Amino acid sequence: MVIKNKIIWITGASSGIGKSLAIHLSHQNTKLILSSRNESSLNEVKKICGGLESIKILPLDLEDYLNLDKKVTEAIAFFGRVDILINNGGISQRSLAKNTSIEVDKRLMDINYLGTVALSKAILPHFIENKSGHYVVTTSIVGKIGTPLRSTYAATKHALHGFFDSLRAEVHQDNIKVTLVCPGFVTTNVSKNALTGDGTPQNKMDEATANGIHPDKFAKLMVKAITKQKEEVYIAGAKEKLGVLAKRFYPKLLSKMIRKLSVT
Repeated sequence: MVIKNKIIWITGASSGIGKSLAIHLSHQNTKLILSSRNESSLNEVKKICGGLESIKILPLDLEDYLNLDKKVTEAIAFFGRVDILINNGGISQRSLAKNTSIEVDKRLMDINYLGTVALSKAILPHFIENKSGHYVVTTSIVGKIGTPLRSTYAATKHALHGFFDSLRAEVHQDNIKVTLVCPGFVTTNVSKNALTGDGTPQNKMDEATANGIHPDKFAKLMVKAITKQKEEVYIAGAKEKLGVLAKRFYPKLLSKMIRKLSVT
């Protein structure tokens, strides 16, 4: 697939992976729609991209998942269509399951799963009408392997795999593609913004996150996967990729290894 001239809608575009994707794609003759809750940060990203007329800002809150239909209407109105929806928005968690309030569980599920699904279902009639469309979903290696302090985060990412694997089979005849992108550790603010058990942000960066892949490098690899229309791709370090293989072929061994990870 040629990315040039595609109209691409990115959620979670105000920072991290989404911001790097926007900058990278803005140099490839694409038209972009950038979304997140933070309109001022989106405008900063647009400015970094050169303030191009081919970039539109569309603030939205994935947690407000019952009111995303009108956002789809607005997005389509910008350029007449949307070719690729990159579901990149979301929030993480750092707390033991026993210390995590059900309100935090619900918030993570509302944002990461229901918000993403609601937006994707709202644009589906547009993709079906055009007999063309591409869903790209930023999940996580934790969407394949559950690890300590991330029980609900892992659950939301596992849920996305279940939904979009099923959707891929349902819409194949309409020429609609689905790419699941599983990051390992990426140097973003995801761990700083991660919710603790009472719903407050962690406000510190995990060491593994600080030593992760730079988001600019990640964005380039992600765009390659999108261009190749990969069904599922792992963009991560060797240990994280090995973990995915171990989960498939040696699950008991992986469980023993995961139990040794820090839970404090």
